[in-house]
Amino acid sequence: MIHAPTNSWWQHASTDTIREKQGMLLHRFLKYRVLPFSKYYSQLFQENKLSADDFHSIEDLAKLPFTSKSTLENPKDFVLIPDKSSLMRQPASWWKLLRHGPSKLTQYFEQEFRPIHLTSTTGRSAQPVPFLYTKQDLANLEAGGLRLMQLSNTNSDAKIINAFPFAPHLAFWQAWYASLGNNCFVLHTGGGKVMGTHGNAQMLSKINANGIIAMPTFMYHLLQHAIEEKMQWPQLNKIVLGGEKVPLGMRRKLRELCAKVGARHVDIVSTYGFTEAKLAFSECVTPEGHEPSGYHLYPDLAIVEVVDPESGTPVPDREPGEIVFTPLNSRGTTVLRYRTGDLIEGGISHAPCPHCGRTSPRLIGKISRVSDIKRLNINKVKGSLIDLNALEHLLEDTQGVGAWQIELRKENDDPLALDEVHIHLVSNTDDHAALSAEVTRTFRDQTEITPNTIQFHSWQEMLHLHGVGKELKEIKIVDNRPS
Repeated sequence: MIHAPTNSWWQHASTDTIREKQGMLLHRFLKYRVLPFSKYYSQLFQENKLSADDFHSIEDLAKLPFTSKSTLENPKDFVLIPDKSSLMRQPASWWKLLRHGPSKLTQYFEQEFRPIHLTSTTGRSAQPVPFLYTKQDLANLEAGGLRLMQLSNTNSDAKIINAFPFAPHLAFWQAWYASLGNNCFVLHTGGGKVMGTHGNAQMLSKINANGIIAMPTFMYHLLQHAIEEKMQWPQLNKIVLGGEKVPLGMRRKLRELCAKVGARHVDIVSTYGFTEAKLAFSECVTPEGHEPSGYHLYPDLAIVEVVDPESGTPVPDREPGEIVFTPLNSRGTTVLRYRTGDLIEGGISHAPCPHCGRTSPRLIGKISRVSDIKRLNINKVKGSLIDLNALEHLLEDTQGVGAWQIELRKENDDPLALDEVHIHLVSNTDDHAALSAEVTRTFRDQTEITPNTIQFHSWQEMLHLHGVGKELKEIKIVDNRPS
């Protein structure tokens, strides 16, 4: 039977209670859902001489090998698929449904296990991988969406624009099910690919929307367009962002642009999600003058670990590391101890949130991707590791920089030549020479890189470079080096 997750104990339970409940949920999930029905994990447990009885706590997860993107070569092996023999070994309580006839039992298993929905990874760093959802997964997605709305203080009487692109992508569908869970009005515009920047701006004005869900770069272009068109949105009080990192510099710029369209008291809330989780997590509202307190996790739906990227060993609270995800109520495609490739700067905290008081665990600080650490050959120093995540934050935090793009190239397009870093900018100041000097100095001081060129563009040119209205995600870092 479909179990809709509640919105109670996870918010204010003690750390000990949360960990105890997670251990119980993990054991039951493995015993009654994963191991009987997952081809991949039933084999993995057998090979490692493990059973569900070996897992009763979060610490027990260390016994289980990691799953990663490279593991997902055969996506069907990760789908929970009941068969007749495995069903015969399930709890007797399931068979009580037979008293109502075989059709009742069949209906039950179809509702819980039949895949009816699909999202996919974007496929930028590897081939796209499909993730299947059943009705249970959609109930989880709706519950997660409601929690997102609650954490962002969005009431059911709100009017929201969902500007994520129409796509089999978690961000769009999390926003869709958030509106269902919160029972509020949401207009799903399809973002720039469907209605364009101007169309989205017009619809926000027409329905007098007080909130918008979007990717940060698209939101930036949307506000810039509204300013150019002399639109006023004094009713706008909520911006929920997803799909990209949201540095503090981006939040500052968005607030400055909001003030220019008459919206002077806007909550900016960032979310964190990934296809493999089939969920997104949210910050709570940050009081003015304070920094965000982190992404609130849902301990009844998932266990999130932070591990040392090199050794894979779990790290203590508030220590940086790689985010690892294990669901507790998933159906369809299910992955355990999934290494996300995402690095969290401040680790995980179990202390009460300083802003909202919730005691659910939180991911603290900047999140960056391992895949965004590139090996460059610059200034004849072979194989220097460059963290493009740091360059993103550097540009966002530089006063006077509007929109930007980092382009990697080879000198003269020669595959054997040195790497080059070119910066494309839209400036918020007329003094391009001073801004160019500031960006060059900051790059050199903080990264020991001197950009080869800094080129200034109009807003329309940057819209084209970012692929607004064409790409699922705006392109902020482009690698044009010949392979």
